[in-house]
Amino acid sequence: MEPPRDLKAACVAEAIVLIEEVGLEKLSLRDVARRLGVSHQAPYKHFENRDHILAEAVGAVFAQFAAYLNDRPDLGDPWADLRALGLRYFAYAEERPLHYRLMFSSVLPPAAAYPEMMRQAQHAFSLLRARIAALPRGAQSADAIEQDALFVWSTIHGLVSVMNADAFATLELSDAARAQRIDAALDRIGAALAAR
Repeated sequence: MEPPRDLKAACVAEAIVLIEEVGLEKLSLRDVARRLGVSHQAPYKHFENRDHILAEAVGAVFAQFAAYLNDRPDLGDPWADLRALGLRYFAYAEERPLHYRLMFSSVLPPAAAYPEMMRQAQHAFSLLRARIAALPRGAQSADAIEQDALFVWSTIHGLVSVMNADAFATLELSDAARAQRIDAALDRIGAALAAR
């Protein structure tokens, strides 16, 4: 096997694949090197330790997440654009559950030690803040926008978590309630923000 031209990028990509296949707990630089067909010391040219490559992998996944959220048409209506962002969030969680779990349900390296990882995570959240700031609701303070963004994110994230845990199986919900859960959540988010 010929070594990759960009070893650092290849290591990050392979780390993500390895996490998906065997779990975060089994991630090691040695296994990344073995899978790439390079010496077990080669990744250490770019990564100090396991936390370093994990932070790079998480940052890359957050960047992919933000790009996915952004990859939607501008509908020209701030409320419709916010709803479209919410639908993209649900779609990402459904299409890439392992990436979603890596970002939001994993023990991550310390944020202070890996600022680029946090910059990528904050960028994804900034997309939501920007959509909320664009809503036609009169003057909005920065604090109000932050609080609304936290409300929207925690509501959507909570529903995704319940869906991913298959907690609906324990509830006696009608088929209609199950089918409408995403639209109903987004409708209620919109109503709450409009009332504010």
